[in-house]
Amino acid sequence: MATTLIIPGLRGSEPGHWQDWWLRNDPNARLVAQRDWHDPRPGDWAAALIEATRADPYCWLVAHSLGAILVANLAAERLDLRVSGALLVAPADIEDESWAPPELRAFGPISLAPLPFPATVVASRNDPCARFRRSRALALAWGARFVDYGDAGHINVAAGFGAWPDGPRLLVEIQSRRRFSAPAASPRSDAFAAHP
Repeated sequence: MATTLIIPGLRGSEPGHWQDWWLRNDPNARLVAQRDWHDPRPGDWAAALIEATRADPYCWLVAHSLGAILVANLAAERLDLRVSGALLVAPADIEDESWAPPELRAFGPISLAPLPFPATVVASRNDPCARFRRSRALALAWGARFVDYGDAGHINVAAGFGAWPDGPRLLVEIQSRRRFSAPAASPRSDAFAAHP
């Protein structure tokens, strides 16, 4: 079975985070580890993701926050990436200077190129790291299905997200689109299952 690569954002996924839960409960999941989670460097982070996709070709990506931006940017730059699809959760708007520190803005600009694989973006209406309209615009640019997850903060531990069964269900939906070679659905707003 294909590997699921878990791609955290700044500071990694602390114990109790839904990505940590996913790693502990899915034998096919593997962490894309970074040398320094607290001092992110675009080149280093990109190299780690490239290496991981080479080790597990046709993998599935599950990215959160800065990790989602890393995926979008790398997909636009490296057309040789062998990725089957991606679940991009709470992509951080690193171009928004009202909250993003310089070390995150260094990952910009955010690519607006369509993703070369099926993807779903999950966004919250009250995410402190991205305005809802911006998240929806990114999903549209990337050609991704858009899931409106309501008032869910940054979809992290601070917002009450530990175990998150909706995540694997959303990934299965992306995998089904790929398996049946259906064209990616037009980005739209969905109310998915209620979060915890």
